[in-house]
Amino acid sequence: MADGKKRLLTGLQPSGQLHIGNYFGVLKPFVDTYEGYESFLMIADYHTLTTLKDPAQLRQNTLDIVRAYLAAGVDPSKAVIFKQSDISEHTELAWIFETLVTVPFLMQAHSYKDKVAKGLEANAGLFNYPMLMAADILLYDTDIVPVGQDQRQHVEYAREAAAKFNNTYGQTFTEPGEKISDTVAVVPGVDGQKMSKSYGNTIPLFGSKDEIAKAVMSIVTDSSGERPANVYAIHKLFKSEADLESLYEEKKGKYKDLKEALAEDIERVVAPMREKYNAITEEEVKKILKEGAEKAKAIASTKMVDVRKKVGVSL
Repeated sequence: MADGKKRLLTGLQPSGQLHIGNYFGVLKPFVDTYEGYESFLMIADYHTLTTLKDPAQLRQNTLDIVRAYLAAGVDPSKAVIFKQSDISEHTELAWIFETLVTVPFLMQAHSYKDKVAKGLEANAGLFNYPMLMAADILLYDTDIVPVGQDQRQHVEYAREAAAKFNNTYGQTFTEPGEKISDTVAVVPGVDGQKMSKSYGNTIPLFGSKDEIAKAVMSIVTDSSGERPANVYAIHKLFKSEADLESLYEEKKGKYKDLKEALAEDIERVVAPMREKYNAITEEEVKKILKEGAEKAKAIASTKMVDVRKKVGVSL
């Protein structure tokens, strides 16, 4: 720990266009808290291979995610920003963890069952995903992992992997705790389900004003109510419920007007970030990732020297 600060690690998959769910679920909470910790920000590109098979898109998405964090307000000198695939120790440690846990244990993963139920291919990477995530977290002796309420189980899996290793080979890994926002657990999509790139129900974070408006106008509404629940659930992320009360009373039953008001409020928040986002060059991003990889590698490689010795593969 640097300067007595606890270590925090978070990550985001470069699996598609960023949306407002990513902003409120991951980007904004990180921006609001990262300076209080020794913070690590991981671009989870190996995790993305479970669903994205387009190499050009993956490269572009990776650049775009780093731009997004910078545009949202992250100072790269105050956080270690790195790409998962630059640190080979992540996949090496994941394999070791996979030798310690059982198939029935992995079968209990909510995210795996949910994605398969949604029609995604049940590839082995998707199945083993929790152990790679455990390696991501445990390599850095992470104290805190910010997650949504629906991702709490991932941190539980990391604790279980740490406990199994520690019990088998001796005390090695810190068991991490999760940090769950009380205000934003799940951001709803335009269909009322959790907003997700996988489900195609998103409002683009850095889309044009017209693209954002088009997505907002597509939000599913319940024609039987005076207040459209899905519209309001998203709207209260951008304005306080007190501020919205008079608007929703005045426009009771006027769903089109309420959607237009939501689109305007989203644009007001997004426009300054979008301008900064568009100004960040590819060279700037690559430099930040290179410097971050060097810092992350130094920690991860030291940890794996100890791990290899304890499991018996180093002679």
